[in-house]
Amino acid sequence: MRLQRRRWRIRAFRKRRNLAPVANRTNQIRPSDLLLFSTARNEGVRLPYFLKYYREMGVNHFLIVDNDSTDGSLDWLASQPDVSVWHTRHGYKRARFGVDWLNWLQMKYAHGHWCLVVDPDELFLYPFCDTRPLRALTDWLDASSIKSFSAMLLDMYPKGRIDEEPYRAGQDPLEVAPWFDAGNYTITRNPRFGNLWIQGGPRSRVFFPETPEKAPALNKIPLVKWDRRYAYVSSTHMLLPRGLNLVYDEWGGEKASGVLLHTKFLDTFTSKAEEELTRREHYGASKEYVAYAAGLKDNPQLWCKWSERYINWRQLEILGLMSKGNWA
Repeated sequence: MRLQRRRWRIRAFRKRRNLAPVANRTNQIRPSDLLLFSTARNEGVRLPYFLKYYREMGVNHFLIVDNDSTDGSLDWLASQPDVSVWHTRHGYKRARFGVDWLNWLQMKYAHGHWCLVVDPDELFLYPFCDTRPLRALTDWLDASSIKSFSAMLLDMYPKGRIDEEPYRAGQDPLEVAPWFDAGNYTITRNPRFGNLWIQGGPRSRVFFPETPEKAPALNKIPLVKWDRRYAYVSSTHMLLPRGLNLVYDEWGGEKASGVLLHTKFLDTFTSKAEEELTRREHYGASKEYVAYAAGLKDNPQLWCKWSERYINWRQLEILGLMSKGNWA
């Protein structure tokens, strides 16, 4: 595992050549700042709310890799005073789906900081997020000597066709897509890396009904007190050293955990899926997007009679999708 971690770090170091700084404001980062890292391509319609949401949560600086956007989002990001942005035309797949790029930026700029690594369509929730800023959570994690915090990816979707209501830039995506699956999730333990592997939800139900084991993973570890020796292995599903993946209690209790509200399924999804099918830059020759195209061809909706409408984080705790553990 140590050799593998060294390999990922060396690979990230080499991939630094892919990144050209467009607006590098990292000299503004203070030792106590909370940082957010992300990759984006043609996410201009999502970015205004994305930055607003995480600014209000308490993020101090955003470090974003733009993968050759053509919608003007690169210029918009470069104009934001709390954003550092890098541009690359290199392949997303060849950078291990962006992991190498972000591993490098975290190695260089994130040492000693609490860092969120999220996509532009992911909204992070944690216990008491309606009354306590993110720094309250990280302070508690520091006091508890906890270095990583998990969050289950929860797919959100509208009632009816996903292309029925247009999403506007700056709008809360939950106004359009407030529904989710409350059940039908499976959890297994990855014996090699020690992390939990969660699958299910609407993507399993609609797109992989016959082969649920091929459904996308929903387990993530998006919040980490970063050290330059760390490395993400596969998206934010797991890290090295292995101890960072032990975000659950093995002795019958519950560790605190969060949720990432995944707002992929807006009216923008169809064109996004078509683009990704053409680019073939996602995992497994974009087999996930092949399944999306097939599943939505005749009936582009995910809602069913068992769908639950999102209210707040306490609702998700009651449903067992997140936990406040012993943080009170």
